Amino acid sequence: MLEVEFRRLDLPDVELSADLRLPANACALVIFVHGSGSGRLSPRNQYVADELAVRGLASLLFDLLTEPEQRLDNLSGVLRFDISLLAGRLIDVIDWVGRDRKLGALPIGLFGASTGAAAAMVAAAERASVIRAVVSRGGRTDLAGPALTRVKAPTLQIVGAQDPVILGLSRQSKQFLRCEQRLEVVERATHLFEEPGTLEEVARLAGDWFEQHLRTT
Repeated sequence: MLEVEFRRLDLPDVELSADLRLPANACALVIFVHGSGSGRLSPRNQYVADELAVRGLASLLFDLLTEPEQRLDNLSGVLRFDISLLAGRLIDVIDWVGRDRKLGALPIGLFGASTGAAAAMVAAAERASVIRAVVSRGGRTDLAGPALTRVKAPTLQIVGAQDPVILGLSRQSKQFLRCEQRLEVVERATHLFEEPGTLEEVARLAGDWFEQHLRTT
């Protein structure tokens, strides 16, 4: 099994915890942006990251919020919808990756879930020269607002067929995106892709998308 390396991300205004999966001869790096009330230990994101590692794709899963912020959010739920805050943190992480000796040369993709997908879209717009692909799993991409029109990275939205609210919002986002894009609807899946075989389908779709757009050879 691939060893998971714990990292402390020293960002301009905060220090965040992260887990790095770095396969030998990794061809690219996928930064995960977790969803509402979640964190780097999300079992769904960990599963997808492990599946990406089999394909030679490294991954960085990090906590968007500090421990005090997470406690506040657990009580109020307000920070998980602060897309400006979340996107700013993600942009700082992208910049940190660019300075890292091991990771700096790798092409970067973003994998966002729920409200984290909105942060991913904003970051993709702000770092358009760096981000090469985006995947959203059950994501609130609509919350990225005007940034959607500035996203250049090829974008894949994956939504469960039994998640009608997110499916409708994803279709709205699709109308604003000007980049290469696709909307994949996973049959039988609800918002968290807990049904048998549905998370495996997410991992397959995401892996195919990242391999297509992140591999340089």
